[in-house]
Amino acid sequence: MAAITDSRTTPPTGTGGAAYRPRRAPVETLLGRATAWLAAHSVTALRVSLGLVILGFGALKYFPGASPAEGLVMRTVDTLTLGVVSGTPAVVATAVVETFIGLTLITGIGLRVGLVVLAGALVGMMSPLVLFFGDMFPGYVPTLEAQYVLKDVILATAAAVVAARALGARYVLGRDGEA
Repeated sequence: MAAITDSRTTPPTGTGGAAYRPRRAPVETLLGRATAWLAAHSVTALRVSLGLVILGFGALKYFPGASPAEGLVMRTVDTLTLGVVSGTPAVVATAVVETFIGLTLITGIGLRVGLVVLAGALVGMMSPLVLFFGDMFPGYVPTLEAQYVLKDVILATAAAVVAARALGARYVLGRDGEA
């Protein structure tokens, strides 16, 4: 009695023992190519977009009254530096730091230094959640300022992915093109 076989997984007769690879459906082929493209380019896209966001926030701080975080920046830097840096110099210093970080992320030049500066800056960016918790969450409801600071959690996570790649982490694709 002849065995019933699945033509998608069983090599055709007469292949002479050559390795047989079943055909992939067009959708699987497309998904495999998309996965490979994403593995090759998504972290770079994340790095550049993160840089653009941080550069944009930093650029606003060069223009008095343009940044919605200006008052919070003044208050936070004043508190963190024990009053040594306050007011407009605090905002300008923050603008310079954010501009530097943004440019390193966008260009990739000096990326590791930029990521170290970003790590420190993120501590400062998120410190109002601890320093001014009562003001940021009156009645345990986040103010607009608190929401502005909370978005930095996403920036920190994106920075972690970019840093992992900059330090040598790589996607490893399986034989089916899956990470």
